[in-house]
Amino acid sequence: MSAEATNTGAPGRWRGRRIDLRRLGRAALAGSGARGRLPDAIDHVAKVHRAHHPGADLDILRRAYVLAESSHRGQTRKSGEPYITHPLAVTLILAELGAETTTLTASLLHDTVEDTEVTLDQVGEQFGAEVRFLVDGVTKLEKVDYGAAAEPETFRKMLVATGNDVRVMSIKLADRLHNMRTLGVMRPEKQARIAKVTRDVLIPLAERLGVQALKAELEDLVFAVLHPEEYARTRELVLAHAGRPDPLQATAGRMRAVLREAGIAAEVAVRRRHFVSVHRVRLKRREITGSDLGRLLVLVGEDADCYAVLGELHTCFTPYISEFKDFIAVPKFNLYQSLHTAVAGEDGQVAEVLIRTHRMHRVAEAGVIALGNPYAAPEACESADGERVDPTRPGWLSRLLEWQRATPDPDTFWTSLRDELAQDREVTVFRADGGTIGLPAGSSCVDAAYAQYGDGAHHCFGARVNGRLATLGTILHDGDTVQLLMSPDADVTACGPSPEWREHARTPAARIAIDRWLAAHPAVPDPPADPAAGTRPPVPAGPPRGAERPRGPVAVVADRAAASVRLAGCCTPVPPDEVTGFPVRGGAVTVHRTPCPAVHRMITSGRQPVEVRWHTADGAGCGDYRVTLRAEAFSRPRLLADLTEVIAATGAAVVSAAVEPPYEQRVRHTYTLQLADAAQLPELMRAMRRVPGVYDVERAGRSVAAPL
Repeated sequence: MSAEATNTGAPGRWRGRRIDLRRLGRAALAGSGARGRLPDAIDHVAKVHRAHHPGADLDILRRAYVLAESSHRGQTRKSGEPYITHPLAVTLILAELGAETTTLTASLLHDTVEDTEVTLDQVGEQFGAEVRFLVDGVTKLEKVDYGAAAEPETFRKMLVATGNDVRVMSIKLADRLHNMRTLGVMRPEKQARIAKVTRDVLIPLAERLGVQALKAELEDLVFAVLHPEEYARTRELVLAHAGRPDPLQATAGRMRAVLREAGIAAEVAVRRRHFVSVHRVRLKRREITGSDLGRLLVLVGEDADCYAVLGELHTCFTPYISEFKDFIAVPKFNLYQSLHTAVAGEDGQVAEVLIRTHRMHRVAEAGVIALGNPYAAPEACESADGERVDPTRPGWLSRLLEWQRATPDPDTFWTSLRDELAQDREVTVFRADGGTIGLPAGSSCVDAAYAQYGDGAHHCFGARVNGRLATLGTILHDGDTVQLLMSPDADVTACGPSPEWREHARTPAARIAIDRWLAAHPAVPDPPADPAAGTRPPVPAGPPRGAERPRGPVAVVADRAAASVRLAGCCTPVPPDEVTGFPVRGGAVTVHRTPCPAVHRMITSGRQPVEVRWHTADGAGCGDYRVTLRAEAFSRPRLLADLTEVIAATGAAVVSAAVEPPYEQRVRHTYTLQLADAAQLPELMRAMRRVPGVYDVERAGRSVAAPL
């Protein structure tokens, strides 16, 4: 974490509150002070810390500073400042965000093991196991041992440690912020390399941990390094508005009056956008007004007051309903809670408004840092493998830790990590059992399956989204309800993912699991296609052509001499179907099921139907009933074998079967079956419907859901 030198001049959220590092350096060189008294160099950190934690034990901070200062003594940064100024500045950043004492202690010591002769065992002996764990979590791996893999493996180690204690990443983020603030004396190519890693990894992690204060300043610092021209243009735009009347201040004054009259105790302030936020608004709206340079922040005491404020503002101002979002009822994945709305402000300009409680505001700014020590609560416990269970550990981190275990290759891990963090937001979908799943925007049902079931998702054969059948490639949106359809077959080779699943997977966890399964289960080549038909050839089954067929009930024409009767192939009627006949050439009659669409077409065209009925001849019960069924299913291995096995178990014979090529993971099987008894048909359709992957069975000619 040894960083680097002078300030770039980029705007910082705390620029006005930053302490003079040269003064700190002089104070550090002046000595550690009398025993039991706080050294001058850490006095400011202690005052900020006590403002958040009045009863904090400052002695451990004094001892940590003494060890850090003595071990780093003689080391300087590239700016020429004493090295101790870096851990002091990192600790101050965390103190301003309200971090508790253990985090600040580890922050003071975070570079000692990496850059001095101090060992982890010494840190543990003097400051306890928690501080030792945090210091170890942020200590980089040696390039001597890991070579080019040192950076990705360091982040892997840090993420694993973060999974056990989120305070590890809090220290790393503050460390990177100070390094970015002091990046100016580095070579331009090294500045760009550090800024890119900050953009691709650290800023998304700050977003996911809810530390918006750090994220905003990191974004501006990266913006200045990687896009200096756009940064300068945005800076000039902001400065150009600085001397003009502020329409947001006028709107804020009106809001204070409205809320005061309503008897709602609230603070209303103008919250300025940071440079990257202004840049994004400019790209979105092309032109910038004074109201676009900030938002109005309304702070109240209780959750109910937030909704009371919303009601008053929507009553007394013209609201833009499309801008309303309720992140109190449905918090974001990173702990963020607030009501968002927009109203018409001065001169009709749009004024965006954030409404939240003071507690919500602290969490919005500091995220997990504002939660203090997550292990001091009674619910803190240990898992079966001895690791601490973090009650604040977010779902995205659990998913990340799961897939990283299956990615031993550093390059694959590094690429997958960047891909995972590149998703700029998450969606929350509801499970059928009432739980929720957090997924990156653009995720599909495949991703939801692996997020919920891990490798058990190999058994998934379909999904219902908001109550409707959907393919596994269906993209999920915020608020969707997903029910994953799972095969009961314990043998995963009976179903399992197809290569198409890989195309629909957006999350590394899903992609890695699918790749691992496909590698272990090579695909069996498909039979050659029929070039003329463009489809797979029909699969022959059942009795051979020309075999003697048993006799049974036949359709006869009512009140007419014996006539040649043919059963229509389009709907394959069998007893006890309601049937209708139509005379054809040669005196024959073609019999259709009455609901068959062909019946409607012929009657509409003027053809006259004749009455027909079923007649049972000698040998009833050993009949010759033919029926054509279509099975609609989600494509999976062994589906054809499972369906034909079920058909055979009911006593039906397969005359012919055809399988159409899968489309969007759906497949259609068409079977012409010979039944011994028409009464078999309902049970046959029920049995086919129970085959994993099959979601509908219909008679040819019209859609008929399988009986339940």
